[in-house]
Order: sequence, then structure tokens, then C-alpha cells
Amino acid sequence: MPDPSHPALWIAPLLGALFAALCLWRSYVLALRERLVANLPTSKTTGVFIGLVELEGRARTDAPLRSFLAEEDCVHYTWDVSEHWSRTVTETYTDSKGRSRTRTRRESGWKSVASGGDTIDFFLEDDEGEVLVRPAGADLETETIFSETCGRWDDLYYAKGPPGAVAHSDHRRRFTEQAIVNGADLYIIGRANERDDVVAPQIAFEKDARMFLISTRGQEAVRTSLGRGYWGWTVFAGFLAAGGVAVGDAIANLAVETRWPNYVLAGALTWFAVAPLVWLLMAYNGLIDLRHRVESAWRQVDIQLERRATLIPNLVRAVQALAGHERDTQEALAQMRTQLGATAPGERGPDHHQLRQRVSILVERYPELTADVNFRQLQDELIATEQRIALARAYYNEIATHHNVRLLTVPERWVAALANLRRRELVHAEAFEREAVEVRLVGAGTPAHGADPSAEHAGEGEGTGDDSSAPSAQQRD
Repeated sequence: MPDPSHPALWIAPLLGALFAALCLWRSYVLALRERLVANLPTSKTTGVFIGLVELEGRARTDAPLRSFLAEEDCVHYTWDVSEHWSRTVTETYTDSKGRSRTRTRRESGWKSVASGGDTIDFFLEDDEGEVLVRPAGADLETETIFSETCGRWDDLYYAKGPPGAVAHSDHRRRFTEQAIVNGADLYIIGRANERDDVVAPQIAFEKDARMFLISTRGQEAVRTSLGRGYWGWTVFAGFLAAGGVAVGDAIANLAVETRWPNYVLAGALTWFAVAPLVWLLMAYNGLIDLRHRVESAWRQVDIQLERRATLIPNLVRAVQALAGHERDTQEALAQMRTQLGATAPGERGPDHHQLRQRVSILVERYPELTADVNFRQLQDELIATEQRIALARAYYNEIATHHNVRLLTVPERWVAALANLRRRELVHAEAFEREAVEVRLVGAGTPAHGADPSAEHAGEGEGTGDDSSAPSAQQRD
């Protein structure tokens, strides 16, 4: 008999709403991860800086593991042997009239009888270099390299499986193995930190890292999977909310078939009230996180510029000791000294120019510099540092461009207005890829015949942090 006052009418919907909220939280977490994958630029191994990074490359090790079943070289593998069983069960039950009855049913399944695996550290290699990866603690998405089912007549049955059998065995075994083979293409998101043995970065597990994933599927497949998970959990939350109302009606003996509008309403409220709020939180937090990543990316450029600035005084002393006081040498030294600061794009301050071409020209003019071991070491360090500056600049430009595009995309531009986010200026490539100053090697300080002395500094202001010509003298102060 229907009971409109039955407590199940509010308890069941409450439980349904609680489980729906848990599902929405799960969808929110997956959405944040999907947004992280979308926002994070892919770095080269030589451009890995401390912090969260995204990399693509190939797994490589000189001492690979040998997988148990497929016997392939790999850096990680897990294997399992499962045995099939089946049995007939007789059970006693009470029917709707209260009478005791017996019935038989068939049960079957698979039971693991042996398993194992191993993992080692490896290098991720791309066309620029390599970086050490320590996979312990990572979420590993592997590929299946072995899958076979056989009976006792097959040599594999006992060669790779245990000699015994499970209860009620059908004497069929399933052998499976997943692995990351040596040389496999990998997609990695993880926290980079300093190695203990050498001055170099590594990708390793850190407790506070938002994500540590090593996948053989590639970036797009990972992002698609996270997006599907987000929508799947959101839809499931709607069904749980509607199901809670339906279960309460059924327990209270109400006419479930005539109350379906209530269930549609419960699911619709989940979708059109809670889900947009979840999206708003995701979009807002994602944009704030993206802003912090842009700022962090510029700090990496700044760090490399400051590192270069520590090399410049030593280079200046080495050149002064051997090169005298010719005019073009003094111009080169003056150019070096202007590079001691680091100015963010869009702000006033000194421009950043490439110095390695200037140093190379000085070496050509003064071959005795190459005999100075300290100078050669400084020159090599300068070249390596400017390469890292170029990588840091490319990383900054990519994430700043993504940030700027997000600020123009509807509906996220409205969320960006709430967060008071602004467009970020880019660092243009000419500042590091073109020769900053043309050096004349005609004489000790006299321009070539017919040359315009004012042209000696042509190109010195090229490649600044914006699209216009070189900053004025006031901007350089």
C-alpha cells in the first residue's frame, strides 16, 4: 500500500544526491587533468626546467629488462597467468509463498595463479637530447605485448605457468603481458627536479605533483580518454540523482511508472544546475593555473638570462687581457655589458641579444683567445646557456600564446574577466636568432672607405621584445 510519509522518500534521494556529488567531484578532477594536458606545452629534453613538464620521445636504456612471456627488451613489464574454473552449485531458497526450494546454478571465472614484473629507470630520448626518467610511483599506461590462451596440451601451459591447478579447474590458462618496450614512443607528464649524481634534471615522483603519467598512447589519446571520463562521470551523476528518487518511490510503494517526470527533473537539476557550476570552477581554476604557468615560464627565461650574466664579466676579462683596446673590441665588450639585466616582455629595460656570434667573431680576429682554456670553457658555457635561453623562450611563447588564445575564446573570456586576466606579451625569436651587432674588421677603429659610420650599429636594436623598432634611449635607462 502506498505510504507518502515513508522515510525512504527523502533518505533515498539524499543518498542518490550524495553519490551523484561524488561522481561530479570525480568528473571535476578528470576535467582538471584534461585541461592540464591541453594547457601544458610539450618541451624538448634539453629544455626541461624544474617543475611540471610535458615530454614526448622514445624510451632508451643500455641495460634493458627481459620480459617474462614475450622475452622482449623493455624498461617495464608486468605479466599474469590466470586459470579458468567452473562448478555447479546447489542452493536452498524461499519462494514468494514461503516454501523452501532448491536449485542449481553454474559458476565460472578466472583466477590468477602466477604474476610478476619489474621496472627500471630509463632515458627519454628525442631529437635534441635525453633526460632521465624514474618511473616509480607513476601511472603507467602500457601496451600488451603478449596474450594467449591454451590448454594442458600446449607447451606454454607448464613452461610459463605453475605445475599445480586451482580447484574445479577447466585446465585452460590465459597468459597476458603488458610492457613499455625499449625504444617505445612515450608521452610523459611529471615533475622535473635535480638529479643527485650530476647537474642535470630528471623526471621523478613527487607527492605534491598534480600528475605523473607515463603513457604509450600519445597526447591526443590521453586527452580524449580524460574528456570521455569527465562526460561519463557527469552523465552517471545524473542517473544516480534520478535513481535515488525512483528507489525512494519504489520502497514507499508509489506508482513509479506514473512518477517518471520527477526522475527526469532530478537528473535535469544535476545537469543544468550542478554541472555548470562544476564547469565554472574548472574553467576559473584552469585559467588561474595557466596564468601561474606563464609566470613560471618567464621566470625560467629570467633564470637563464641571469646565468648568462654571471658568465659575461669573466668573458670580458678574458677578452680584455688579450685583445687590447681596438674600437670594435670595445664595442663587443660594451654589448656584453648591456646584457647583464633581464627585462620581462612588454616592460622597459635592456633588450636581450645573442652574444655567441659576437664572441665567435672576436675569436676569428684574435686566434690567441682559443689558447686560453678558461676562455674556451666560458665560450662553450655561453653557447649552451644561449641555447637554453632559446628553449626557455620558445616554452614561454608557446604557453603565453595558449594563455592569450584562451582569453579570447568564448565562454572562457567571460571567466577570464572575473579573474582579471590580461594578455601576455611574447618574446620574439629575432632577439636570440639573429646577430645583434655587425662588427667591422677593416681596421683598428676606422670604418671602411665610403662606409657610413652611423651604419656600424645597424641591427643592434633588432629583435626586441615587441614588433616595433628598437626601444628609445629612455626605454633603455
